[in-house]
Amino acid sequence: MDKNSFTDTILVTGTAGFIGSAFARKWVGHESATLVSLDALTYAGHLSTLLPVISHEKHVFVQGDICDQTKVTELLNKYRPKAVLNFAAESHVDRSILGPETFIQTNVVGTMRLLECVRAYWNGLNEDAQRDFRYLQVSTDEVYGTLTPTDPPFTESTPYAPNSPYAASKAAADHLVRAWHETYGIPVVSTHCGNNYGPYQFPEKLIPLMITQALAGGDLPIYGDGMQVRDWIYVDDHVAGIAAVLKKGTVGERYNIGGFGETHNLNVVHTLCNTLDELQPRKDGLSYKTQIKFVKDRPGHDRRYAISPEKTTRDLGWKPLETFDSGLKKTIAWYLANGEWVSKVKDKGFKDWLEAQYAQRVAGQA
Repeated sequence: MDKNSFTDTILVTGTAGFIGSAFARKWVGHESATLVSLDALTYAGHLSTLLPVISHEKHVFVQGDICDQTKVTELLNKYRPKAVLNFAAESHVDRSILGPETFIQTNVVGTMRLLECVRAYWNGLNEDAQRDFRYLQVSTDEVYGTLTPTDPPFTESTPYAPNSPYAASKAAADHLVRAWHETYGIPVVSTHCGNNYGPYQFPEKLIPLMITQALAGGDLPIYGDGMQVRDWIYVDDHVAGIAAVLKKGTVGERYNIGGFGETHNLNVVHTLCNTLDELQPRKDGLSYKTQIKFVKDRPGHDRRYAISPEKTTRDLGWKPLETFDSGLKKTIAWYLANGEWVSKVKDKGFKDWLEAQYAQRVAGQA
């Protein structure tokens, strides 16, 4: 093997998390290139999300942190990947408000260290390999800030205006990726997505939290008036968009990946309850909607996100296959069939976190 070239391999970080694992499962099932997974296995990362591909001949899992430059460098030199995709991130806004430092460490410092490892590796490639190599950064629509009810959706040219520690950490990472491209020449592409949902999502996020709480007979806590608008995308559609950007995206460009699923949180929960009423009715005959409880809004809660995937659709030929309703029904059916997985991934601290996050936020209380 030419030490100045690469192999038919990609290195993907954060693959035991929700979106990264969806990408890994889809990639290994449809692509020829070997996928090397790197994940630190934090509270939201579980090998069970990779069970369908963990033993596949074209998948290699390595436990490790993107902040560990020695580990990353070893992997780059051993497997000689033609691309590096960075899914690794702390991603929950509520947790970033309670403790922002972890988000800065992983999302900002970790991205910088990963970029530095990639830079050293890329500098050692021959000219042809350097041209064909790609670094892909997975980002979020939250870096763009918030919209009024009448604003047009976010585009790739929308200025950054992050409003939470999580969004700020992801914006900082995006700026580092751009700088490493402009300064050092690394061929990068970046993606931004709306709110993801689907199988294997850790139950701190809205949709799996509502499903698991409903089935357990608990409260369904909704911030404020529930009129916060988000643009929802089924996770398999998102990762298909990422694959399209990796294969056909223009170096230095950003691509928005949205699911045309803009709706407010209260409607999400109502639709979810209606579907549960249909698929697994409560024994007392009441609707799951009776479990809804409005709680005090979180600090700095963005009112509306909406993301336009027009550029990605036009330039790359990608489009989502699921509507919000069809994707939600698939998601609920998966959680109903996989209650054991949910029980296993909820560590002993999850109940304490839930209590700290919601129990003291009953509407009208501090």
